[in-house]
Amino acid sequence: MDEPAVTSTACPVLGLPPVHGGMPEVLILGSFPSRQSLLKKEYYGNPRNHFWHIMETLFLIDCHLPYRIRTSRLMDRRIALWDVICNCSREGSADTRIQYPVFNDLTAFLAEFPSIHLVALNGSSAGRYYHQLNISAPVLAVVLPSTSPANTRYSLDEKIKRWEIIRPRVANK
Repeated sequence: MDEPAVTSTACPVLGLPPVHGGMPEVLILGSFPSRQSLLKKEYYGNPRNHFWHIMETLFLIDCHLPYRIRTSRLMDRRIALWDVICNCSREGSADTRIQYPVFNDLTAFLAEFPSIHLVALNGSSAGRYYHQLNISAPVLAVVLPSTSPANTRYSLDEKIKRWEIIRPRVANK
């Protein structure tokens, strides 16, 4: 007997490729890019997202610089960016709307870059999806407050304080 077809009003959407230099030490993982990020082809492309403001405070990377310069400066600090989810169906940008997630091969990424010693998970959704993968790499993974503008539980100052955990774990340049 045939199984019924799964229907969704959202079309599958492909995420962004990883941003990394040759020897990243910290991997920051989101869940999946927002619609604005996907349109801009930039991680944390929503100007209301606190991510770049936090990076400006922690690493003096001006959040108004062009994206390629901001990401280059992150790579100089040996910070990589990616998402747990490679593609999914989702209407809007909310993580709660993610359906049918397909995960990036994070095990292979961590094997390719053994220099990574910290995975910083941007929000509880990224943390939940990451831990579902049962990655066996000997890398510390910490769930940090989401930088999303939807996360009103923490102020920007509180988010910065929690995200400070990554500062001493990367190259000082």
